[in-house]
Amino acid sequence: MRVRRLHRRDLNRTWEFLKLVFRDVNRETVEYQRPFSKRRFLEVYEEEGEQLLFEVEDKIVGYAECAFDASGSDNWVNPRYFDKRGMRPLYVDELAVHPDYQGQGVGGFMLDQLQHLARVRGCTHLVLEVAENNKSALSWYRKRNFFKLDAAIFMAQKLPAEPELLPPRRLPKRAAKAAAAPAPAKGSRKSSGRTRRK
Repeated sequence: MRVRRLHRRDLNRTWEFLKLVFRDVNRETVEYQRPFSKRRFLEVYEEEGEQLLFEVEDKIVGYAECAFDASGSDNWVNPRYFDKRGMRPLYVDELAVHPDYQGQGVGGFMLDQLQHLARVRGCTHLVLEVAENNKSALSWYRKRNFFKLDAAIFMAQKLPAEPELLPPRRLPKRAAKAAAAPAPAKGSRKSSGRTRRK
């Protein structure tokens, strides 16, 4: 197995590889992590960071995507969290192994490569995101000394679909009368309607 950087000529077959890898993954586990489209995949190629291919006899068996800083419009990472803790992380955005090669040491070699890359670039930690219900991935990472960073979990609340503007609301009677009466001009006295004799 060899590792090399992704080239432009690899983009189409790498995209097909990623579709294959994630086709059978439990959608409940990773769907929120997959805003990925081919367009976004091509954008990632143009951005800063590393995209690595792992091959056996020219067949893609693994793909890793990582970055040395947290940037981009779709990034949820807060770099200050790591700065405060004296951590300089390599952010692992994607780690994908071909289904036919899982359990054969491909993932271990990929992790070794990412650790090596991180050390060479002066990083102190690998940081990645795993869905809480992806038990097999959590177990795999824990065996390799990964630990949970924070107690935060993603939460959502379902809201009913409604028009953007609220319907008219009736005001209480007192407030309605007060609103109907014109306010006196600032600095003037209320006139009684009578003229003053001199």
